[in-house]
Amino acid sequence: MNNPFSLHNKNILITGASSGIGRQCAISCSQMGANVILNARNKERLRQTFNNLEPGNHLFYSQDITEYKNLEITISDAVVKIGKISGFIHSAGIENTLPLKSMRKVHYENLFSVNTFSGFEIARLLSKKKYCSDESSFIFISSVMGFLGQLGKIGYCSSKGALISGMKAMALELVNKNIRVNSISPAIIETDMTKKLFKNIPDDSINEIQKMHPLGFGQPEDVANACIFLLSDAAKWITGSNLIVDGGYSAQ
Repeated sequence: MNNPFSLHNKNILITGASSGIGRQCAISCSQMGANVILNARNKERLRQTFNNLEPGNHLFYSQDITEYKNLEITISDAVVKIGKISGFIHSAGIENTLPLKSMRKVHYENLFSVNTFSGFEIARLLSKKKYCSDESSFIFISSVMGFLGQLGKIGYCSSKGALISGMKAMALELVNKNIRVNSISPAIIETDMTKKLFKNIPDDSINEIQKMHPLGFGQPEDVANACIFLLSDAAKWITGSNLIVDGGYSAQ
């Protein structure tokens, strides 16, 4: 019997693949049999991810995904080299913490360009018949902050909320192309970035934040496993959904 969770022979494009959730998604997808196409700005860290993949027909591209005019060149090159794309994980993202009085247009533009617009543009390109396999799955990594508020994160919350709303509309529009579209909303995941952030926070504050996560902080594997499910044939009847992976954070 075929394993419905297998990603064997699927070609998966992953943004933000040089670190954190994106890196783990790439490694986990390769372990499930996928060929992965890594995308991020930092070439050295991308190569580190690449070197941790299981054997396969993998590629990596170092580029700024906010330079939209270059995105199709990368996608076209990847398709020529390994075949049509059957999955996409938009994990690239940036964050800032500023009160409303300090937020300016440029702050919103920077957040939305990476977190939202680049992912939607890649999805637009991948939905073209010449790039997309007969059945595909797109996943946007959002955040619980996409539907919950947090002090000082107006821009970030807005950009992640837009991902969820846009995902739902996109799911309806692309269903006739056999493309499923979903999002995943994690709470705090223990990545190098969050560990650096915690170095500047008192232990008492960290403990309070952890108490807000009934199952504790998440690991990159927790999000990667959710991505594997949504990319796989086991999720063939799921589209337009936002999967919350937050250790119980939003249940309180």
